[in-house]
Amino acid sequence: MELQIRKASNEDIKGLCRLMEQLNGRPLLPEEMERRLDFIDRSPTEELYVCTETTGEGKTSVLGALGFRLRENNEKGRYGEVSLLVTDRRVRRRGIGKSLIAYAEHLASERGCIGTWLASGMGRVREAHIFYESMGYQITGYRFVKNR
Repeated sequence: MELQIRKASNEDIKGLCRLMEQLNGRPLLPEEMERRLDFIDRSPTEELYVCTETTGEGKTSVLGALGFRLRENNEKGRYGEVSLLVTDRRVRRRGIGKSLIAYAEHLASERGCIGTWLASGMGRVREAHIFYESMGYQITGYRFVKNR
């Protein structure tokens, strides 16, 4: 399996919709993903990458996605934030998530960040949190949200 990590494009919409449904448990319409990609394209801080594999027939499959953004912390400095990480359930435990995290850490280093951080939902303790801890990330606090 030869993996490639690159910026997401409209060619990836179908694969990204599949990944987002796996992550959130509900379908995402291609038009919504196209709007999200347009927003990301216009944003000075938001980035979306895909991890792909090309088959022997030349067909490309999206296996994972990484959202990345720069964050300024008034107390400590600039961090790279992993805003999204999802790997297709059919190919989990093959190193794709590790490759995407390593790529995020590379982006952060390249941009002068002092570290990389991410937030993960409380319902993901079993799989995601164990994975993040195995990659050297530590739980340092809670995120509080108030919806309208």
